[in-house]
Amino acid sequence: MANTILVGAQWGDEGKGKIIDYLTDKVDMVVRSQGGANAGHTVIIGKKQYILHLIPSGILRPRKKCVIGNGVVIDAPQLVKEMTGLERKGVRLKGRFFISDCAHLVLPYHKALDAARDVSKGKKAIGTTKRGIGPAYEDKVARCGIRMGDLMKPEYFEAKLRERVKVNNAVLKALGEKPLSFAKIHAECMKAARKLAPYVTNTVVLLHKALEKKASMLFEGAQGTFLDIDHGTYPFVTSSNATSGGACTGSGVAPSRIDKVLGVMKAYTTRVGGGPLPSASDDISDMLHNMGREFGATTGRPRRCGWFDAVAVRHAVMVNGIDDMAVTNLDGLDGLDKIKVCVAYKIDGKRTNYVPSDIDSFAKCEPVYRSFPGWQTPTDKITRYKDLPLNARKYLKALAELTGTRMSIVSVGPARDQTMVV
Repeated sequence: MANTILVGAQWGDEGKGKIIDYLTDKVDMVVRSQGGANAGHTVIIGKKQYILHLIPSGILRPRKKCVIGNGVVIDAPQLVKEMTGLERKGVRLKGRFFISDCAHLVLPYHKALDAARDVSKGKKAIGTTKRGIGPAYEDKVARCGIRMGDLMKPEYFEAKLRERVKVNNAVLKALGEKPLSFAKIHAECMKAARKLAPYVTNTVVLLHKALEKKASMLFEGAQGTFLDIDHGTYPFVTSSNATSGGACTGSGVAPSRIDKVLGVMKAYTTRVGGGPLPSASDDISDMLHNMGREFGATTGRPRRCGWFDAVAVRHAVMVNGIDDMAVTNLDGLDGLDKIKVCVAYKIDGKRTNYVPSDIDSFAKCEPVYRSFPGWQTPTDKITRYKDLPLNARKYLKALAELTGTRMSIVSVGPARDQTMVV
């Protein structure tokens, strides 16, 4: 398999973890390049369910190597918890799992600041996961962050942590919050460091040595295009580049080494947190929630749901250079007799085929719909594309045409074997 970047083409939660797991069988290495524990990738294999927040989903394939790159921000105790959970389920990590020494740490004061700031914004809250991701990236950009390599040098780490706790406690006090204990944070980090030390390395060198040996790589994206700090619905975005370019800066692998970009999208649209969602529908939200679907793997919050937004996905195809598309959750639409697709927007009565960059204009967008007949039959047991109901295949063909890309994978459930190649 060619070196491939996998990205979410919507607002995250598109089912990337499941598609990554499916594709990992065809590659040598899986690389995570941005985001943090705010991601939640769910993979079901047989009767076992795995929810991964930091470790690449490819770890569930024996003999495959997985890398957390320099662009990821890491909550060290959370990572240890994840590693321990996998080991208890029989997943071997030694010799297969590598952590960048340049990845920045998410520390307790980042999480405390994240929560305090979001609450203080009231109705203007972004809807952060409160995992400390934004404040950790802020420290990175401000050049005062603490990196995984620092954690491996106890005396240096202790001095730097002491200073940062002092500075951030002053900020927390100004926000009306309680100060944090340096001793407690330090003890937790040192405990995590002992577990993580064998896995920390210069992953840029590691990846390039693998490329010299013709290893194939799959770059695992977190979040989605419209949560990208530059190309998303700012300010209702994450704090990293969730688009394809972030895979290169977050791993140290040059764009010239990338062969393909694969986008993942749901057969409808969902979003967690604040911000516009033009095709939102209470009817489809209620239907999916009543089916027990569309609750965040990281937060447990119900996702806002809507009809498929072809305008948004066309934009994602353009920004990411998407070659092929994987469609997930097709089975979620099985019971409908009519399915809508947003094919354009109207802003103040004027039709547009593009996503506005201005958040106020985007909030004014009214969807222009095109309707398709449903198939009203279960698809979750189907394993071959040609066996899908005719109307389901027509719907998928229309999505490909409307978004200007090629459909290559269709998923009809969360399990590994509920996946078919088009």
